[in-house]
Amino acid sequence: MSAPQDSAPEAGSVPRRRLFQGAVGGAAAGALAVGGAWAVEGSRSSGMSDPADKDAIDLTTQYPLYDQAEPAGIRTPPQRYAIFMTFDMSAGTVATDLQSLLARWTAASAQLMAAQPIGQVQPTSDMAVGRDTGEALGLDAASLTVTIGLGPGLFDTRFGLAGKRPALLTPLPALPSDNLSAGTSGGDLSVQVCSDDPQVCYHAVRNLARMARDTVQTRWTVMGFGRASAGQGQQTPRNLLGFKDGTRNISEAADFATYVWLRDAGWMTGGTYQVVRKIEMNIETWDADRVSDQEKIFGRGKSAGEPLTGNKEFDTPQFAAQGKDGKPVIAPTSHIALAAHENNGGVKILRRSYNYTDGINEFGQLDAGLLFISYQNNPAHFVQLQRKLGAGDLLNEYIKHVGSGLFAIPPAPKAGHYIGEQLFAR
Repeated sequence: MSAPQDSAPEAGSVPRRRLFQGAVGGAAAGALAVGGAWAVEGSRSSGMSDPADKDAIDLTTQYPLYDQAEPAGIRTPPQRYAIFMTFDMSAGTVATDLQSLLARWTAASAQLMAAQPIGQVQPTSDMAVGRDTGEALGLDAASLTVTIGLGPGLFDTRFGLAGKRPALLTPLPALPSDNLSAGTSGGDLSVQVCSDDPQVCYHAVRNLARMARDTVQTRWTVMGFGRASAGQGQQTPRNLLGFKDGTRNISEAADFATYVWLRDAGWMTGGTYQVVRKIEMNIETWDADRVSDQEKIFGRGKSAGEPLTGNKEFDTPQFAAQGKDGKPVIAPTSHIALAAHENNGGVKILRRSYNYTDGINEFGQLDAGLLFISYQNNPAHFVQLQRKLGAGDLLNEYIKHVGSGLFAIPPAPKAGHYIGEQLFAR
């Protein structure tokens, strides 16, 4: 089935806006804090961890939003925590509501990324409500980035923006292994917030959602941790199946120019496209499989991450190599063989994924998986790869795609302007 884009809440369900304003505020923040307290607190005490550590955290690091060659949170070295949230414009909103929202979100994002509150935490009047919720007061930015995306639905007839639709922003087609839910797919707007401090991360998305509550309704959200793709200079992290993830990810400037950033694309020049997939893992079944079979499925060793034809993690896989039995050492249906650019006409995408957990599912098993996020200047590149992976990947026995979204990421704003401002130019 294709990814639903504008589904209404099911009858009898709790509106997501109310849910966000209520229970999720406490439970989700607690869940985020569990995963990385040691690393964050260790860095906080000394300002910066051992400089010899490739994954050293400096909580004072800040990234600017304005006047950059590219949007924040894409080439930025992946932080340890992420919250991805989508929103739908509320019924009855008009173009000026959207314009105001993007302007306010841009200004607030710049303040948050500079470790500043978005308004008064403690008002002067006893009867006033705080503009900022305050839980990040006194905390450093911890590499916070905010990345805002525009969904296909914004360019329907509601806001008069059909003529500004980015050329390649159309709903993703139905893909093999799709098991999508309307409750975890689509959206008019996306917000990706990443930070090395889970409380800073949560504070940012909480306040962005709060300041827009009269304009949007929250649609779906995933809280990520333990980044599952490496940035340049970072050690390769592991996904929840225990394997290194992101070994062959894009890192060279030439690859970013060729496969990520848009050129000669009108108002979208300098931007890109964001694909998001929520991939549920059957972890407990996976854990019962022998490690040798797991390695065959991935095409890599589990401990060191080396391709089965090599000795070290970054050895180039030799997909034509055969064993003594005359069969390929790396199975053609292994994950790395199907995803490799050598086997896909050179196509590459930037992966910026995170692990996630939603606790326990209705069957009493671990509910967890991968928040897959990729950036590419042509969504067809993702579709090409996923069609191969969805149809033949040995890993499909253990995963299913339950959520999906496609968003256009506008170029970085100039000082005094806001994200997506070009949409409203006449």
